[in-house]
Amino acid sequence: MSAEPFLPTPSPAPRFGVWLIGARGSVATTAIAGCAAVAAGLHPPTGMVTEAPDFTSCGLPPLSSLVFGGHDTVDCPLPKRAEHLADGGVLPYGLPSAVHAELVAADREIRPGGPPPGDTGRTQDQWIDVFAADIRDFVRRQDLAGAVVINVASTEPAPTDGSLPPSSLYAAAALRAGCPYVNFTPSTGLHHPALAPLAASSGLPYAGRDGKTGQTLLRSVLGPMFLQRALAVRAWSGTNLLGGGDGAALADPAAAAAKNAGKERVLADTLGAAPEGEVHIDDVPALGDWKTAWDHIAFDGFLGARMVLQTTWQGCDSALAAPLVLDLARLVARAREKGLTGPLSELGFYFKDPVGDGPASLAEQYTELRRFAGRLRADTDARGAQR
Repeated sequence: MSAEPFLPTPSPAPRFGVWLIGARGSVATTAIAGCAAVAAGLHPPTGMVTEAPDFTSCGLPPLSSLVFGGHDTVDCPLPKRAEHLADGGVLPYGLPSAVHAELVAADREIRPGGPPPGDTGRTQDQWIDVFAADIRDFVRRQDLAGAVVINVASTEPAPTDGSLPPSSLYAAAALRAGCPYVNFTPSTGLHHPALAPLAASSGLPYAGRDGKTGQTLLRSVLGPMFLQRALAVRAWSGTNLLGGGDGAALADPAAAAAKNAGKERVLADTLGAAPEGEVHIDDVPALGDWKTAWDHIAFDGFLGARMVLQTTWQGCDSALAAPLVLDLARLVARAREKGLTGPLSELGFYFKDPVGDGPASLAEQYTELRRFAGRLRADTDARGAQR
């Protein structure tokens, strides 16, 4: 009888950390629960661009390899937060129970955020050290191949002095811990002038700012349409009605101004100049995690004919944002693995205010993203051929 051939035990797939700033918020909870649900085959990956055919052979970490942790200033446990979201229709009924173990595991990895308002107990550099130590400890204890830090916290007002706001402290901590950083919010993050030298010398990839999920996503499609059809946009006004944590945060005029800056920048970039009109944001607590965005576009046609286009977007911010957060975690983790550094302008598809140089039109941004996928795929194919 011939001996059976020896088959070596395959090495376990490397695991990658996703460290979320605002880890107990609606977006983070939806991303964590959704990742577990999709990885287990309970739901399809609707909304995840990285699950499309162009991206399936790029060497991206599988969803089952992602390990979650993060910082937050609130103490509501993730399982309870998920139940609240299910009650509001954001998560499917029964999903919090189905992924309870994954939510508990992630909740164990959440550390206290900060600094609290008016805190004088630590210097800014000490806060950065504390946050960086939390991230390094997470990577070490979980035996991870690396981690990506993603800011999904509520929008903060733009700083009015030279100090670093909380989002910038977290961004600096990510780089100090040796982790790529993604800013999915309009907050300052790495955009603070004091952090430019650190970002440039870190040797790490980074991406952001301000995830493009609803009203601005539509603007990035419609703006080029008007330009390409030589239709003169006279005014573009908008209103956002939203509740939940974002609605409460954006009730602060300074935070709303930071949010609106990205919306207006998309129009200026796609049309060549910002048209008349403003975006108004109203907090409507009864809407919970749902939002309604309305746009009124006044434009001129042939021989000066006055015309109007109105759009209404109704959706759930968390459900729109969560798959993009998972996309970015996978893409940036792979970029880090590949040795890419600096601003990842190819990821502008995901943001209102992308880092680096790149197109403003959504179609052109998607073309850049596909090229980026091609680079990752070529590298993966080359490694496979060498084995």
